[in-house]
Formats: sequence, C-alpha cells, structure tokens
Amino acid sequence: MYTFLKKRYVLPAVGAGLLFVGASFREDFFEVAKQIEIFTELFKAVNENYVDETNPGQLMDHAIKNMLSDLDPYTVYFNEADVVKFKINNTGEYTGIGALLTRKDGVLIVKEPYKNYPADKAGLKAGDEIIQIGDVNLIDFKEDAGQLLKGSKNTKIDLKYKRQGKVMTTQLVLDEVELKAVPFFSKIDEKTGYIVLAQFNKRASLETKEALEQLKRDGAERIVLDLRGNPGGLLAEAVNICNLFVQKGEVIVTTKSKLEKHNNTYKTMRDPIDPEIPLVILVDGKSASASEIVAGALQDLDRAVIVGSRSFGKGLVQRPIDLTYGTQLKITISRYYTPSGRCIQALDYAHRDKDGKAIRTEAAKYNAFKTRKGRTVFDGGGIMPDVELSETKTSPISDALVRNDGIFNYVTEYYYKHPGNDKTIPSISDADFTEFKSFLKRTNFAFDTDTELALKKTLEAAKKEKVDAAITTEYQSLLTALQRSEDAQITQNQKEIKDLIRDEAIKRYQYKEGLYQFYTKNNSEIKKAVSILNAPAEYNKILKI
Repeated sequence: MYTFLKKRYVLPAVGAGLLFVGASFREDFFEVAKQIEIFTELFKAVNENYVDETNPGQLMDHAIKNMLSDLDPYTVYFNEADVVKFKINNTGEYTGIGALLTRKDGVLIVKEPYKNYPADKAGLKAGDEIIQIGDVNLIDFKEDAGQLLKGSKNTKIDLKYKRQGKVMTTQLVLDEVELKAVPFFSKIDEKTGYIVLAQFNKRASLETKEALEQLKRDGAERIVLDLRGNPGGLLAEAVNICNLFVQKGEVIVTTKSKLEKHNNTYKTMRDPIDPEIPLVILVDGKSASASEIVAGALQDLDRAVIVGSRSFGKGLVQRPIDLTYGTQLKITISRYYTPSGRCIQALDYAHRDKDGKAIRTEAAKYNAFKTRKGRTVFDGGGIMPDVELSETKTSPISDALVRNDGIFNYVTEYYYKHPGNDKTIPSISDADFTEFKSFLKRTNFAFDTDTELALKKTLEAAKKEKVDAAITTEYQSLLTALQRSEDAQITQNQKEIKDLIRDEAIKRYQYKEGLYQFYTKNNSEIKKAVSILNAPAEYNKILKI
C-alpha cells in the first residue's frame, strides 16, 4: 500500500494476490481507480466464464507486458521466474562459464569465449554449438538453457557440442567470473595512454582510475578514452569517472521527473586524479546512456574533445521497483540532462509512426545549448562529436551482416581453414572477399532488411489468401532484384566489410585483447584522436581554450 494524495486506498483482491496502486497522481486518481475496477471485473469474468480452462498467472503476465510495451523498451515487468533468471548483478562478478552465448535453432552458440575463463579452459571456441548440457538435449529443451550452466563454484558440467559438423565433448568447471569494466589499457605511443571502458558496473570508476594512474606512472601525458560500443550502466559510476578529470563540486548530470523525489543533481564529490591532462573520448552509435553522460558532461565542460560518430541517444533513467510475490518492475523514472541543459534522448516513445515505431527527433528540431566556453551543442539526438568521422558509421548492409551472423559464421569457417596462433593478424584479401560472398549464397543467408521482411510478409499474406500463384512471377522478379541490390551494396561497402571480417577473425586468434592491441596501431578513430592530441593548437582551438 502506497501514499496516494496523502490518503490510503486499498483496492480489490485479484486472484490470490492483492492489487495495489503505487504512485503519486495530481488529478487522475478517479480515472486510475475506475480503470483498475474495470480491469478487475474483466479479469474475473474471463477466468470464470471462458470456454476453456485459463491460466490466470499467464493471462496477467501477458496483460502487464503488453501494457508496458506501449511505453518504452526500458520499462519492463519481471515475474517471479524472470527475476530469478534475469536479475542483473552489477558487481561484475558471477559464478559462470565466462563466455558470451546466444541461442538459435535449439542450440547454444558460443559467440565469444573470454580468455582464461571456464569456457576457454574447457576448449570452447567461437562458433561451437552446444547441443547437450549434462543429460539434457537442448533440441528438446524449451526453457532458458543458460540456467543449466549455473551452479556453485567448482561445479562440473559435462557438455556435448558440435564444431564444423563434428560432435565433441568437454567438461566445464564453474568459477567466479569477473567481467572487467576496463578490459584493456596501454600506451599508444611514448606520451599517449589508451583506456577501453566497456561497461559501467560497480567497478567502472575504480578500474578506470587504476588504468589512468598506471598510464601516468608509465609516462602518459594525454589520454584516449574509448567508449565505443559501451551500452551504459550505473549513473553514479558515470559521475565518478568524470570526477577523475574535473574538479570537486562540478555538476555532471541532472535528472528530472514528474515526481519531486526523482529529481536529483549529481556533482563530483572528490578531488580529481588529473584535471588538466588532455583528453579525447571516442563514441559511436552504440555508445549509450552512462557513456553519453560522460561524453556529454565532459563536452559541456569543455574538458574533452569528442571524436567519432553521433551516439545512440538514450536520455532516460530507469530504477528497479520490487513488487509483491517476488516480482519486479524496472521503470523509466526520469530524463537526464547534461551540464548545459541538454537531454539527448533520440526517440520519442510517446509518439509513434503508423508501424508503431517511436519517432526519432528530427535534426531540424534540435535545440541549441552552450558549453562553458560558449561552444554550441545540441540536444535530441545523442552526443554529436566535436570531430565527426564518417568511417565510424556502418552501412545498413554491414549492420545486417553483423546482426544476422553473416560475418560471424563466415569467420568461423575461415578460422578453421587458416590455422594460426595468438600472434596472427589475418589479412582479408580480394579472394577472401569473393569467397565470403559465395559463402552467403551457399548458406542462403537472410539479410532480413526491412525491404526483405516486407516482401516475405507479402508472400505469406498471399499464401493465406491463396493468391500466391498469381503473383509468383512478380514476387520472384522482385526477390531477384532485391538480391542483386544487396550484392551490389556488399561490393560497394567492400572495405568496411573486409575490416569487420578482419576484426572478428583477430578475436578468434587473439581474443578481444588482441583486437584492442591491433586498434592502438591501426584504427582510424584512434589515429585521429592521437593526431589531435599531438597538435595542442588544434586541441585548444576545438575546446576554445
């Protein structure tokens, strides 16, 4: 029971549980109470009168999740089973196998084993298909197969997996897996340090601090902080990371909500490690949330030069709320604003197009703000870099190849055809690229672009209406034209796709650490960052110092 217009109200029972209203409303209490009463009566009527037996828990679960789907993708309801399976542990440590897995067609596919963790020690490699865990055949197992890989430390789990068509066995020994927020740092050259910040867990600021201090001890006089691909995490850690570079008492982010209790201003609380060291931050379209707080705040304070491509644009803050019977709601409670007053939220979930997709804020509707030194910055569409690089943007065809595992699956085949070691840097030749295109055709790779999906839906609808025979010729003609277009786009973006293939291949031979090491000498965004840091006049001009 919650406070509600300074009064208390208990609402009717639903099934075995009590349903409560828990929020502060200004004027719409009657409307909320009315709708809950209607729903309660409807829910009872359905369960009592429907022709077949109903499952009240399942009905309620679907009703709640469908209701929340009209809000934003970050507001999510977890039933009891969901909480057990998916509750996030932000400490960065958990008992597990140390690998990124995905499930497809009844098997678990190893996407990336982490070096020296249980999956790696058991000999698993990217592309392996786990088909049996213990005595459980995954083809027949419809639940969350990941739960079968959990247990206490030193638990032994027998696995059966398929590699390049051959069935193999191994045994996993579970251990405490620490997911590093800073998986890599090193010096790029004599004076430049490089730090990769991959996530904002509870150790993010500590690991970044330790990396920064070590690089300074090693002689680094300037820093490149890489936030590319970082999806965010804990807001407090974003503030603490900014605090490494700015003085105590600086406003980093403000959150604003319809509820006063969710309105907060977050300031730096400690003395910095180095408030003067030249700093470049790398971002891309996958840098989101806490990454954007760091990049946006340090941009607004004229403390860092931002390089790369426009960030994702997530300006919403979530908080978990524990509900009755072990359930939980993760709900968007506020928007966050950078020091200049920007909210960089890109998608408007309150307004949707005819397909139900949230409308993206148009550039023409961005609002201008000023940094501390008077530079113009904009809201509404992520963090726009001070130095934008076109090569950081990937083409739609490349996105489709990555999203649907075209590159991943090809590299799995490539890896076993090209034996190497932990020093191997693959060079993707024109012949390899031709083989890649042949591989896509041989495996009937589905790009699943919007156009391709729309065409498939048209044929499915035609089959249902039994008019598919009449449009077969036209459909095949359109499909052939689409395939020609996709092939042309692959050729047009050959360099970009070759680089993606090379990067995935490097991880197979040298793990993710090897890819980061390769980037320090070969990545164009890092090279640009170093060139800016090597030219103090250019750096100062960008920041108006």
